[in-house]
Amino acid sequence: MNRVQEIRKERNITQVQLAKYAGISRKYLSNVENQLANPSVDVAFRISTALSVDIDKIFFDVPKPNITVYPKPLRYIDLFCGIGGFRYASKGAFDKLGINGKCVFSSDIDKYAQQAYEANFGEKPVGDITKVDAESIPDFDLLFGGFPCQAFSICGLMKGFEDKTRGTLFFDIARIIKEKQPQAFVLENVKNLASHDGGKTLQTILETLRDELGYHVDYHLLNALDFGLPQKRERIIIVGSKKPFKMDWNFEIKNKKTLNDILEKKVDPKHYASPEIVAKRKAMHTAKVFPSIWHENKSGNISSYPYSCALRAGASYNYLLVNGERRLTPREMLRLQGFPDDFKIVVSDCQTRKQAGNAIPVDMVKMVIERFIPMAF
Repeated sequence: MNRVQEIRKERNITQVQLAKYAGISRKYLSNVENQLANPSVDVAFRISTALSVDIDKIFFDVPKPNITVYPKPLRYIDLFCGIGGFRYASKGAFDKLGINGKCVFSSDIDKYAQQAYEANFGEKPVGDITKVDAESIPDFDLLFGGFPCQAFSICGLMKGFEDKTRGTLFFDIARIIKEKQPQAFVLENVKNLASHDGGKTLQTILETLRDELGYHVDYHLLNALDFGLPQKRERIIIVGSKKPFKMDWNFEIKNKKTLNDILEKKVDPKHYASPEIVAKRKAMHTAKVFPSIWHENKSGNISSYPYSCALRAGASYNYLLVNGERRLTPREMLRLQGFPDDFKIVVSDCQTRKQAGNAIPVDMVKMVIERFIPMAF
């Protein structure tokens, strides 16, 4: 098995260019990429050299399935934890796999997120992760992190990840992985990470995880709408393990939720827009489906769908209207992200809306964890 094609595309190299660099025909390279040909050690070395990737991270044999023995308990840490999306997702996945999971450390800088997390899980997350010494974190097997995306500097002295990623929050993930050496990790980020700085930001992240820290890594762009949640929310998921693996990113979802499953039956009048706004919206647009969520873009154009556009930390409350009449309630926004109804809301509506907008789609990440963990351990 090999990852030639995906890494070639990461590098923005064409088949023609790589074939020339490696001294092979494009047809043969195509066969290698499609797992139809096994190159000699010499050819594999030339391909990996041309792609600037260690040969064992691009060519590998996937171990045959056997009985996986998990640590008891399987210890994990929850970085940039927000209100616990990864916590719910991992619990659902672990229950399906028969794993006893235990969170040994959590961190988030937002005090309102800390309050919500503590109310629901009984433990208050540590604050600013940039001030936490990696050695002080308990040993763990698995790292979860929905880290914010920031600009990366790749100019510097090029001394490795410390030089390339310092000053970003990904650096803190990298330094913790380097110090604690977990078996695996699952990371989440916004769709635009793939195109940020012409793809250089994502490339820096992958190179750091794969080349500097020595993990086998894969990633994919997924949409919560494809995982049974009625919200169009695209996110990049990055998975990595010390053990070689080949991730299948095709999921078959049954029993998808609809807006009827999400929307509350009785809603406080405070969530309704003014009669003037409702009249103006309905004069501009007529929905073809019911129930629907109306979306107004920056240009003032209105569209409606049987699902929600992506929730945002700040503006969701105003730019999304249920049936063109009212704003989503905090509970509805949490449901759109896959949070259960027994999630305790202990902060203001404003803060809860922000928290929901920052959260991961629980159902989507649960299925990724459920599929990935047996390959990673």
